[in-house]
Amino acid sequence: MALTSATNLGPATALTCRECGTTRELGPHYACEECFGPLEISYDFGDVTRESIEAGPRNIWRYKGLLPVPSHVEETPNTEPGLTRLVRADHLAETLGLSKLWVKDDSGNPTHSFKDRVVAVALAAARELGFKVLACPSTGNLANAVAAAAARAGIRSAVFVPSDLESQKIITTAVYGGTFVTVDGNYDDVNRLASEIAGEQDDWAFVNVNVRPYYAEGSKTLGYEIAEQLGWRLPDQIVVPVASGSQLTKIDKAFQEFIKLGLVEDKPYKVFGAQAAGCDPVANAFKQGWEVFRPVKPDTIAKSLAIGNPADGTYVLDIARRTGGAVEDVTDEQVVEGIRLLAATEGIFGETAGGVTVGVLKKLTESGALDPSAETVIINSGDGLKTLDAVAPVVAPTANIAPSLDAFRAAGIA
Repeated sequence: MALTSATNLGPATALTCRECGTTRELGPHYACEECFGPLEISYDFGDVTRESIEAGPRNIWRYKGLLPVPSHVEETPNTEPGLTRLVRADHLAETLGLSKLWVKDDSGNPTHSFKDRVVAVALAAARELGFKVLACPSTGNLANAVAAAAARAGIRSAVFVPSDLESQKIITTAVYGGTFVTVDGNYDDVNRLASEIAGEQDDWAFVNVNVRPYYAEGSKTLGYEIAEQLGWRLPDQIVVPVASGSQLTKIDKAFQEFIKLGLVEDKPYKVFGAQAAGCDPVANAFKQGWEVFRPVKPDTIAKSLAIGNPADGTYVLDIARRTGGAVEDVTDEQVVEGIRLLAATEGIFGETAGGVTVGVLKKLTESGALDPSAETVIINSGDGLKTLDAVAPVVAPTANIAPSLDAFRAAGIA
């Protein structure tokens, strides 16, 4: 499958290997033919200003001049994700001993996770490249986003997930009516199967496989929005959950692009990665001082982060070390504690990935690895309604009483 001369992918100019620097034409390619390294989008950005961005639509397409999408992208049916709220988290900050804390709450996206961002960009590119089916292997949130985006676009979807996925995510994928397959195995098994299927089905765009370079760029919009919502400046430090690692690497890429374009002041910032102890290959490598990580078999309630062989894991290590950050992990008990803490202090019910991030924020603060006086942003990447099983055993009503004032008084609630 090859691009036609009429293909329009905005400012994107080529695919460049992140390892050896070899370039090739834009197309449905994701691995370098020279060294098998991952490919990334290269750009020739035009005149992008704060004013041109602010005049754009109130979704990720306000940044279309920085993404590998057609110039008319907002004119075709899509889920229009992005521009989610940045919440000043004073109560959580006070509880943890921080001076200024923000939560970038991506649970407000159409299918209630950040995956709507990456899927929107992947879909726009896939249509230009001639694909007919939108597909993915997923730990749940991506399956939701792909099924919904395909339904909105009027094309077929095909998603593959581990069979032990949370029931909430199974239901919220199946409801869109696309092809939905559960696979006996963990995410890495599902991903391997998807890669094999992608080699046979020429018109299937597996968003995180054969069109991954385009898909991954969608995460940049998180970084763009944080900088814009902070008044066109970068935070001092940011804590990002790590599954494949792409979200963290692309947020850093967004910050660097804004600096180079003169949209924000160049300043030091620290990037911290957050993993669950039951799937912590990158955190373990960071602590051991390794240049590369060792894949693991996931065993954690944080299933959206349960990728034992993360594609961008090595790059996460590089960014954490380059910026003076770190990669840390927390136990499942600390994940649940993090979910409850964010809910009780800020009224934000995050999924398990959010619990991981809050738990790591707490751990980093207590250890002194994170500066409590510096302005900090954390990412809540999804809605807690998707992972109810994680907190169901530890939350309950305060009391059960009869419908009488005497019963209320006897309960000692007042």
